[in-house]
Amino acid sequence: MNIPNIISMMRILLVPLLVIFLLQGKIYLALLVFFLAGLSDALDGFLARMLQQKTSIGAFIDPLADKLLINTAFVTLAILGIMPDWLAVLVVSRDIIILVGTLVLMLTGRAMKIRPTLDSKINTVTQLGCVCFFLAFDLLGSLQAWAQTILVVTAIFTIVSGLRYIVIGFRILGKTNNDGEIG
Repeated sequence: MNIPNIISMMRILLVPLLVIFLLQGKIYLALLVFFLAGLSDALDGFLARMLQQKTSIGAFIDPLADKLLINTAFVTLAILGIMPDWLAVLVVSRDIIILVGTLVLMLTGRAMKIRPTLDSKINTVTQLGCVCFFLAFDLLGSLQAWAQTILVVTAIFTIVSGLRYIVIGFRILGKTNNDGEIG
């Protein structure tokens, strides 16, 4: 296990702490944990490239950690009434659709090289920013007026990136050979 993979594992371990702080109403501590987890996402990717330590386990753990963090944050914030339910459902549904699509491709014997698309990367940043915004909401003063815009932008990128993966999946399913590529 290398340093980038350890950082990804630490991000997974921060998820329960995030939920505990949210459930206890310790929003600022939850914001700190979420912010640190977001920074760790950037750090592990940077170190993996810089130290030339990209691994197959890292390619699995890193996106898993991202999805656990983001989905857990959206669901918990929606349950607590801090964020709208519809956005949490949209974020989680996108990831479930992508997961099911990946399983279908695997079950049909399609080889895949999984790479995030540009809009997926933008989506991740948008979702992370949205969670940070709502965790820091009480501190934002006049910036609170941007809440609706942030919700809509997050929803748009979630939908666009989800649709992109659906199109890619159908394209791979339509191929007659076994050289499918996602991303």
